[in-house]
Amino acid sequence: MYLILAGLIMLFSWMVSNRLKNKFEKYSKVQLQNGMSGAEIAEKMLADHGIRDVRVISTPGRLTDHYNPADKTVNLSEAVYNQKNAAAAAVAAHECGHAVQHATAYSWLEMRSKLVPVVSVASNYVQWILIAGILMMRTFPSLLLVGIVIFAATTLFSVITLPVEYDASKRALAWLENKNMLTRDEHAGAKDSLTWAARTYVVAAIGSIATLLYYVSVYMNRR
Repeated sequence: MYLILAGLIMLFSWMVSNRLKNKFEKYSKVQLQNGMSGAEIAEKMLADHGIRDVRVISTPGRLTDHYNPADKTVNLSEAVYNQKNAAAAAVAAHECGHAVQHATAYSWLEMRSKLVPVVSVASNYVQWILIAGILMMRTFPSLLLVGIVIFAATTLFSVITLPVEYDASKRALAWLENKNMLTRDEHAGAKDSLTWAARTYVVAAIGSIATLLYYVSVYMNRR
């Protein structure tokens, strides 16, 4: 049953990721009438929210966009940073949405930030601990339980990420609309892009919860 569920989650994840890729390719062709690049969109959104201590910088790669609360930087992939289309505007505004969350002490973001050090360490070792825990179930059953507790922290991180990402998109779209940054068609494209981006986090959270429940069932059954 777990293998079937895992297969379905993997399939759904691939479908959502592929759909997201197609959406961004589609809306990357919708050029903004205001002629602003992703970097310019980001800088204006930060300025409109009175945020002066956050830098907008370009980062190598594709879909590498993120906000770093440690050094207060909005990192935009090269395409988003330079291009002037609906997809770039959506991503740039979304990442600035995280900066606004940080500036306003958004509770869910603060909770996620506190888990980052734990998850960073746990992600490197948790799979090995879980595998070893299953293999040593008879001689050292507590090892699997330790792995489950650690994996639960990564699952909690995935779940907390959902309101953080959805709220950042909500803030981005509200600002784009209130400031009349985009035309109706451009705004629809930006909203569609962010909707599909958010769904990737939903799939990740579901997959993490399913995996956690699997290991819990293994521990309970083998006891």
